[in-house]
Amino acid sequence: QVQLVESGGGLVQAGDSLRLSCAASGFTFSSYTLGWFRQAPGKEREFVATLIWNGGRTYYADSVKGRFTISRDSAKKTVYLQMSSLKPEDTAVYYCASHLGGTYMEPKNYGYWGQGTQVTVSS
Repeated sequence: QVQLVESGGGLVQAGDSLRLSCAASGFTFSSYTLGWFRQAPGKEREFVATLIWNGGRTYYADSVKGRFTISRDSAKKTVYLQMSSLKPEDTAVYYCASHLGGTYMEPKNYGYWGQGTQVTVSS
């Protein structure tokens, strides 16, 4: 049974940092590309970052480039999203997901999803 469990969200102030974790189980972690998405109230789910399983290449949304870093620990079967210089517009529920194929920025190209973790950034 595939499971992705996010954690690490919370309420922070603008300019603070936060690290999200996504623990994976039920599949061969090292062979999957995992990505982070977020969804703010009333908005569509949007791509944040992804890390390619083969080679470790990373992709970021322009809105988070230079502030967020995606990484993974294969021994722990966990993917991380280190977020710094947080802004109120980063407020959203953050999800991790496993990539099935196709373009990395499309939510429809991801299969398994976690339940999400809330990040709230106050100004």
